[in-house]
Amino acid sequence: MPGRSRQEFRQTGFFINGHSCATLLGLSNAEKAGVALFVGAVQFGILLIVSESVSPTYSVSVNYISDLGHIFPASAQIFNPSIALLGILVIVTGYYLERAFYWKPLTVVIVIGGVGAVGVGAFPEGSPLMLHGIFSLITFLFTGLAAVLAARFQKAPLSSFSAALGLLTLVALVLYIPDSGNFGNTLGIGPGGLERLIVYPVLLWSLAFAGQLMATKDI
Repeated sequence: MPGRSRQEFRQTGFFINGHSCATLLGLSNAEKAGVALFVGAVQFGILLIVSESVSPTYSVSVNYISDLGHIFPASAQIFNPSIALLGILVIVTGYYLERAFYWKPLTVVIVIGGVGAVGVGAFPEGSPLMLHGIFSLITFLFTGLAAVLAARFQKAPLSSFSAALGLLTLVALVLYIPDSGNFGNTLGIGPGGLERLIVYPVLLWSLAFAGQLMATKDI
């Protein structure tokens, strides 16, 4: 019924098996969050591979991921919109997570990470005021924190994997930051390889978390 709140549905008794008709006819806020996160992560993962493939001289070891958005023009047309879209969908995820679980620490961390990803796409390498580096750091840091905090909402063993993947991202970030000045330890896999140790753990975690959310009803 248009314009009626969930509380009004509760008062009128429109419930089936404990769930409101409004929820049964659509997706819960948790499910909406899962859909947004899943679509964002999947499209970025696929288009990242495509971006790397259209530039044969690109090296996953030597080149940074963000080189796809600046040094290689053919890749930039794919990479920059894709990561910006990822950021937008992560922000949408945070919005629906707040409506579903009412826990602001996770909401804030996820939204900030999404804003960072939008900034990475909007300000490629070479942008003034070191904007690209700032937004990249924001994205890496807050997505890693998000995976750690999200363990609270996940059942074992996924909660343990979530925390572990988030910590792996944060540890890799600590090793990576000095390398941005060309004096860090890249563990023998190059700056591009080390950067992927930051990105891939949280990207894989986001798929698992999205899957759980798409099977979850609101609190």
